[in-house]
Amino acid sequence: MLTKPPLHLESKTEDKVPALVIQLGYAGLLPFVALASAVWLVDTKVSALVGLALVGYGASITSFLGAIHWGLAMREPHQQRKAPYVWGVIPSLIAWLALLQKPAVGLILLAMLLWMCYAVDRATYTRYLLRSWLPMRLTLTVVASVSCAGGAIGLLR
Repeated sequence: MLTKPPLHLESKTEDKVPALVIQLGYAGLLPFVALASAVWLVDTKVSALVGLALVGYGASITSFLGAIHWGLAMREPHQQRKAPYVWGVIPSLIAWLALLQKPAVGLILLAMLLWMCYAVDRATYTRYLLRSWLPMRLTLTVVASVSCAGGAIGLLR
């Protein structure tokens, strides 16, 4: 009996990143940039709350980045790979730890986590024929991590 190949092997070429995905990805940077800027612009009595909002947003985004790996692994359940599932929960666990820290510390942790997520994506997206997504992922990672680091510095001033 012939079985259908995994979804990621049905096409020999990589798909182009859809325009809507690009728009949504870059729109997702707005809270990072706005909150990081606000940390510097608001009164120091309010900046801790703004920093906490930035940590919360960063935590939700990094959890999302981990969950993508579950979705990719679920496309090929017959492979029974454990690594994507294990990695998929690590960002949410680290993000949760970031939420438990002072906002400045949490933001530094999230900035590092965003780069960890990018490194894993860079190593694994090729297998799923998603290499064309990496330039956007790099830009998103740069802006989001700089926003987290900038927010952390602003909180420490």
